[in-house]
Amino acid sequence: MTFLDVWQWLANLVTVFGLPLAIYTFMLEQRKERENEDEEVYQLLSDAYTDFLKLVLEHPDLKLRTQDATPDLTEEQHERMMVLFEILISLFERAYLTAYSDDMTVQQSRRWHSWDDFMREWCRRADFRLALPALLQGEDPDFANYIRRLEKEETQELQQNASLIAP
Repeated sequence: MTFLDVWQWLANLVTVFGLPLAIYTFMLEQRKERENEDEEVYQLLSDAYTDFLKLVLEHPDLKLRTQDATPDLTEEQHERMMVLFEILISLFERAYLTAYSDDMTVQQSRRWHSWDDFMREWCRRADFRLALPALLQGEDPDFANYIRRLEKEETQELQQNASLIAP
């Protein structure tokens, strides 16, 4: 076997094994990079939701962490509540636009379900549900449809639970 034959044989070996390995490694790195980006976006959104909850805590008179609507709000309290709801809808829309997809990986789906849970929790509040049509004006249509569907599901769930309790 000549020196040229050895080089040809090594080149073929690299082509047969090295090139597919390099492509596989590249694809694996790309996937890891996408997962890291998804995790970073999730963390930023989670931090924003935590910041929102801190705002809620700064306004205890609005009683936003209860399931019931807050009765007898003054005009100023109602305005503060609506501003907080607007911030919340903006955050939910951002989460929807950046984290939701029809074909999510298992990890993406797990992250999304936490946002779905947050949205459902707020859709159980009567005053949030009542404000929803005004809050969704001008928002992304797909997001608006999504949260309206959640609102309907949660309203039905509340009605079913109430009918089980009532005599």
